Amino acid sequence: MIPTGEATLGPFFPPRYVDAGANDLTQFDDHKAAGEVIEVFGVVRQEDGAPLDNLVVEIWQADAKGIYRHPADPRHREADAKFFGWGRAATDKDGRYSFRTIRPGAPAGRQPHVNFMVMFSGLLRILKTTMFFEDGPDPVLNLVLSRRNLLIGKEAEPTLVTFDIR
Repeated sequence: MIPTGEATLGPFFPPRYVDAGANDLTQFDDHKAAGEVIEVFGVVRQEDGAPLDNLVVEIWQADAKGIYRHPADPRHREADAKFFGWGRAATDKDGRYSFRTIRPGAPAGRQPHVNFMVMFSGLLRILKTTMFFEDGPDPVLNLVLSRRNLLIGKEAEPTLVTFDIR
């Protein structure tokens, strides 16, 4: 059998693709999530350094206790019911995005981290990466030696974390 051909996304994402408030993970169904509120922000750039606008950036993460609200996590029934763990933002003309979320706890056997997914028009594949909060032992971070510093969020202040994506 011959596979179906691929096509690019786009030519753009409509503004309604990212709902207002979708980048605020601190509230779910009008309830506040437990944990330390932080802001995660950054710039998405092309390899040559040019900012990318009209991208969709999604994150998903564990709650403050390190539990994912998903059946794949054996402890998912203990997850904070007020924390959905998923959010979406769009980049502006300067490639900037931001999320308001809570500092995640460490899932079993892992360092605290936030998973990122980037989608943009013209890209045939979804890009995925992970932002870690510290340079500690982690099975994923241990596989990245030369560029591990690119996967660690820079804490400008205790509640402000910068994570640029290239």
